[in-house]
Parts: sequence; structure tokens; C-alpha cells
Amino acid sequence: MLPGISPHPPRGPVLPPTPESWLPHEHNLYRPRHSARQRTALVCAIVFFLAPALSFVVGVRAQPFENRELHEFPSLADGWGFFTGFAGWATDHLPLREAGVSAADAVSTGLFGDPPGTQSGARSGTVGVEPDGQTEQPDTPYDLYPEVIPGDDGWLFYGEDVIAKCFPVMNVDRIVAALNDLRRAVEASGRQFVLVIAPDKTTMRPQHLPDDYLGKDCATERGREFWRRVPAETGAIDLRPLLPQTGQRLGDEMYDTGDSHWTFGGGFAMTHAVAEQISPGSTETWEIEKTGRRGWPADLHRMLGQDEQRDLQEYALAPDGGQDTTRYLASDFRTPLRTQQFGDPVPGVHQGTVGVVADSFTQFASPFLVATNRDLVITHSDTIAQGTPQRIAELLGDRDVVVFEFVERILSGGGSSLLRDDVIDSVGRALADNPR
Repeated sequence: MLPGISPHPPRGPVLPPTPESWLPHEHNLYRPRHSARQRTALVCAIVFFLAPALSFVVGVRAQPFENRELHEFPSLADGWGFFTGFAGWATDHLPLREAGVSAADAVSTGLFGDPPGTQSGARSGTVGVEPDGQTEQPDTPYDLYPEVIPGDDGWLFYGEDVIAKCFPVMNVDRIVAALNDLRRAVEASGRQFVLVIAPDKTTMRPQHLPDDYLGKDCATERGREFWRRVPAETGAIDLRPLLPQTGQRLGDEMYDTGDSHWTFGGGFAMTHAVAEQISPGSTETWEIEKTGRRGWPADLHRMLGQDEQRDLQEYALAPDGGQDTTRYLASDFRTPLRTQQFGDPVPGVHQGTVGVVADSFTQFASPFLVATNRDLVITHSDTIAQGTPQRIAELLGDRDVVVFEFVERILSGGGSSLLRDDVIDSVGRALADNPR
């Protein structure tokens, strides 16, 4: 007989064990199938997963607010990925989620002193710039650098202002050489070349930065070398002295607390400096005055998952001192913006053809560029960098003047595609085939 085996088998059929929840309530081993806690958890789970669907039925639509797209509903074709992806979709589409995240962020920042965006899912790090070994890199990995730097009195700063300088992909020698090659490529075709740099907010408002922050030393050192060398060695327009002068003249801030860009006042300062370089003295008849206000999404708040609007001062610019010719045209310049003025020549308006290769800072200059140039094309720098010589010729081949606007952070780190040799060669070929 084997150990543990009874010599007397049971009589009758062997019944399966009875679940504890099926026993009589008074039985010592009775356990309810769903306790009060279990039922509460079950109800919460049902609400969590069904609330997005029910809210969709009644017309509530979740909106992205964390600088990323919402998770899409997973496909059954994904297999097990359907179940792993379902939670992300359900979380993103919870009703009133944005209000809840904002409330949590307010508590985290106000009560515990955490940096803004701790609860909002703000991303840390940079946009994928890889060093090329030409400059010495700091020991700290750049993915530890914050995307938004909180300053004093509610001021926010774009972390990329610091990251680009601490982790450059070109040294300053190469940046200077590339800009001068670009100048030669334009001027060899008989055109006038203008280079203007939009200073970073960290450069123009350092008094609102925290006393200490990650990357302060390397960013300060790189910025100092950049501004000492690049305007002097490339002929670039240095707007740093002009911006505070324009602010005093207009009685307006050139930068504000919640965005990485300058204001329309900064855009006017750029337009004025470019016009004086193209045609010295052409701005003597200009008259500018304040008009209304314009809302604009605040990009740094958006990075923190907050829906804040800038309240920007608008201006009316009369190049001849009389008629206002500003036009506030919404464009990111990915599709080139083309404008023309017809009729007799107007004092203060450049009569030639001008092409501006720009980034987002020129959005705040475009109302004044449109007002002061008879024939204008503004195109995004990425459109030029990704274009064939034929496409570049279509955009710039009939221009007498070509203006390149760079924001400091992308130029000081060498991250602009326009600094690449192949892009400069394409620009040169396109313009050489269409000389002026």
C-alpha cells in the first residue's frame, strides 16, 4: 500500500469541492464571492473603462494637452497588443482628465515645491541631437536636462536654449565657416544676402532665470563665444542691443513669461534691422502705433500640459507715415507665404523682390515684412533644406534679396540643416542657374 492512500475507496461518486461562496451563510467556511471591497473595485473598473465610451456618446471629446497626440483605440488585429494598448486609450479619453492633471500639478508645485509639469507628463530631454565629436561634451546625459526651466515670478524658459549649447553638434569654427559659405553661395549669383539672429529668451531675460540650473555653466560659456564671434565674423545682424531699445520706444515687452518666442515688438525690431541693411535710411518715414490685442498659444505652458494663452500687443505700421499696410496672416511658412503690393511705389516700402528663409520667430515679424516689401516670399528653413535645387529655384530664383533668419538655439548648437554642405551646395546651384 502506498503511503497516503486509503485502503478503503470512497463509496459512490466523488463530488467536486464546493466553492466557498456556495456554502450556506451560516457555514464556518462560507466566503462571499464578491465582498464589499471587491464590488467597489469592480464598479470603479467598469466606470474607468466605460466612461470614455459613454462620454463620447453624449458628445464629450478629449483633446490633446500634453504636447503629444492622444492614444488611438487599439485594433483587434494587434493580438495581445489590444489589451496592452487599451489602458492608454482609456486613460487619455477620461472625461475631465485635463482638469484633474492641472489640479494635481497645482498641488505638486504649490504645496510640495516640485517643478511645473511634474504631474503633467512634461518630457525631459532634447529633440534628438547627436554630438559629432567636434566639441567636448559635459558628463551629464542630455536626457536629464528639463524641457522647461521654471524661473522667478512665473517666468518659464525653453530647456533647448541650454541643451543646444551644452551639446552642440558643431563647434563655432564650423558654424562660422558654414554661414560664410552660405553667404558666398547667395552673393555669387548676384543677390544681396542678409543674415539675422533671433536671440534666445534665456539670453535676453537672464535676470528671471533661477540662480542655478542644470547646464548653466556650459550654456553661458557657449553663448558668450557664439555672440562674441558669429556676428563679427559672418556679418550677421546682432539684435541684442536693438531689442531693449525697441521695447523702450514701443513701451512693450519683447518677451513674455510663458512662451519661448519674442512678441510682435520683437518681430518689428527684426523687420526694422533687416530693412536698414537692405536699404539704409528706408525706415525714416515709418510710423508705428499700438492697436488691438491678439491671443496666441503659449508654447512653454503647452509643454507642461497647460492651456494658456499669450496676450500680445498688435501694431499698425505705416511705411510712408500715413497708411497702415500691416497684415496679420497666419502661416508657419511650410507652405510658402507670398504677398505683393500693387500700384505706385510707396515711400518706406522696398520695391525689389525679397525672399526670407525663416523659422517660427519670423511669424511675429511677418505683419511688418508684408507691410514694407512690395514683393515678398517667406518659406520655412526646413522647406529649403529638404528641397531639390529645382524646388529651391522655384522659391528663391526670382528674388533680388535673400534673408536668412535663425533662432540662436539652433544656430549656436550647429543643429540647423541649412549649415550642411550638401544643402548649401543645393542653394548655390539653384541660385547660380538663375542669376540676377
